[in-house]
Amino acid sequence: MADAPPLTDKQREVLDFVHAHQRQHGHYPSLREICAHFGFASPFAATRHLQALEAKGAIERIAGKARAFVPQPHRRRAALLDIPLYGAIPAGSPTAAEQEPDSYVAVDAASLGLRATSRVFALRVRGDSMQDASILDGDLVFLTPREPRPRDIVAALIDGESTLKRYLVQRGRPFLRAENPKYPDLLPATELVIQGVMVGLLRRATA
Repeated sequence: MADAPPLTDKQREVLDFVHAHQRQHGHYPSLREICAHFGFASPFAATRHLQALEAKGAIERIAGKARAFVPQPHRRRAALLDIPLYGAIPAGSPTAAEQEPDSYVAVDAASLGLRATSRVFALRVRGDSMQDASILDGDLVFLTPREPRPRDIVAALIDGESTLKRYLVQRGRPFLRAENPKYPDLLPATELVIQGVMVGLLRRATA
């Protein structure tokens, strides 16, 4: 049987809210409660998201019940990765700021093209040096530790300072390049350590 399609960002947010509401209140939320939480204009919007979650196997609708659906916990456990978020990484000039563990982000593994056992970590972007690659200030980037290929976007330590840039090799020598013409190429004087290769990005929805 084929795997269920991955959830969209909003569908994942709705599913997470459903689980959180059940843990806090002992029952699943009503359409009105879902609308109030997300600011939906009408119950139809909430219904549409629940129908999409049902079609993807994340919930099961039950006829004749006040809370007419039940989330499928096996689907959620299989689909989501709890990815550690290690603070911010500059997408600008490198900085020596130490990365500290911050929190965890639940992400659909299939949306990143990853297995549930994959090693992944997340960093929040600060700065505008990768804007031409559609990586903006405040975005979350997801990375996996592996050897980079030319043109991969990487989190790197260059001479002991951290940054997010594109990895390039010229005449056998690796260096880092911004995706914003106002930033210069970065050539290591002594050391270039690739911490992770970017495999996905999450942007918080704006109103």
